[in-house]
Amino acid sequence: MTFRTRFAPSPTGPLHLGHAYSAILAHDMARAAGGEFLLRMENTDRERSKAKWEALILEDLAWLGLSWSEPVLRQSDNLDSYEAPLARLREMGLLYPCNCSRKDIRAATAAPQEGAFPDLYPGTCKHRDVSSWQPGDALRLHMDRALARFGGNLPGFTETGEKNAGFHRIEAATALSRIGDVVLYRKDDAVIAYFLASALDDVAQQITHVVRGEDLFDFTAIQVLLLALLGLPVPVYHHHLLIRDESGRRLAKRDDARAISLFRADGATPKDIREKVGL
Repeated sequence: MTFRTRFAPSPTGPLHLGHAYSAILAHDMARAAGGEFLLRMENTDRERSKAKWEALILEDLAWLGLSWSEPVLRQSDNLDSYEAPLARLREMGLLYPCNCSRKDIRAATAAPQEGAFPDLYPGTCKHRDVSSWQPGDALRLHMDRALARFGGNLPGFTETGEKNAGFHRIEAATALSRIGDVVLYRKDDAVIAYFLASALDDVAQQITHVVRGEDLFDFTAIQVLLLALLGLPVPVYHHHLLIRDESGRRLAKRDDARAISLFRADGATPKDIREKVGL
């Protein structure tokens, strides 16, 4: 099996040192294994994703000396590919419509912040049948029914990262108490949830090893559950340690002072960046 991994930024701001670490690590792991490194733009956030940020990301990655073996995959170009998996989940009776706060639903489908799920949904619309969907409704996963499909033999995943190496089996109690009935789709904006789109794209790109920050470790359970429900292959995961600032916070796009483009403008070299992130 050829080692295939990817770097999948959201073009909502400049790359920072944390991004550089993740991209370089994934690239180096692929090269060391004689495998392939791919690039994907996770740009389903239509309001925040900008062409200027994508252009800068591509420029920064090329400057860092990274190359990818296939054309860049853009989620916005493949929205139709998510319809069949969603239809399959619907046919299985695992979705229900939700007309709760649009703001809450928008937050639930966005890329994660600090790896945390939105507040657990209280089940306000859980009584509704999917046939009662109306324009403006979102679609939620009925977690109880989803777990019941496995009859107690829940799926799991292999982790090779520094902190959580080993096999992790999904626990029903944890899925119900920490994940709950997550939003999978916002019909009015035709926006698929970040974690579902990302998992489906990994399958589409034949990714064998997902290399990403440890802040996304908790999201792996819902992605693995959805892949298993759909009968799709589950990759190996490698959640690496994060690059943090002096106060211990993980670097984020708010940290423009650490943007790779600014390091470049100040005369830094790719080798300097590698040294700064410990590679």
